[in-house]
Amino acid sequence: MTARSIPRSHIQTARLLLRPTSETDANRAVEIQSDWNVARMLSNATYPPDLKDIADWFSSHGREWDEGTAYRFAIEREGRMIGIVDVDCIVGSEGSLGYWLERSAWGKGYAFEAAQALIGFVFSKVSLSNLVSGHASDNPASGRVLTKLGFTQIDSRELFSRARRETIVQCCYTLAR
Repeated sequence: MTARSIPRSHIQTARLLLRPTSETDANRAVEIQSDWNVARMLSNATYPPDLKDIADWFSSHGREWDEGTAYRFAIEREGRMIGIVDVDCIVGSEGSLGYWLERSAWGKGYAFEAAQALIGFVFSKVSLSNLVSGHASDNPASGRVLTKLGFTQIDSRELFSRARRETIVQCCYTLAR
């Protein structure tokens, strides 16, 4: 199966629905990223969030799926979008896992549940064999999620955070199928 032939589909977990993102998710994403505690953990987010930038980002998701370069899912709980989980930067058989959730969803296992389902999808349907991921060094909760998923920390690096407008230390992880 080629990346281009993977149909857009939903993934149901015990408590969540993961559905391919749509352009209509941009407003909700702005709401979530308007919380400084969320935005500061996202290296590519701006703060305050810019609706046009976020809408442009969401408008590219269908093309990325068709090209096989990214698979992005809205995370829904009881019919409400609470965040995003995705694998992007796909080159060959490797991609980068990312996720973010509204603050009221933190600490409930949703990031683990959504990421675990997406990992299963990209390893089985997309045939990726390796994932990388990372988190800001001052976000140990995200590190615990990655470790629970089976990721191994390999190093750390300096990375510019658009939201913080400064260089941060990112802890880097890998996971092989």
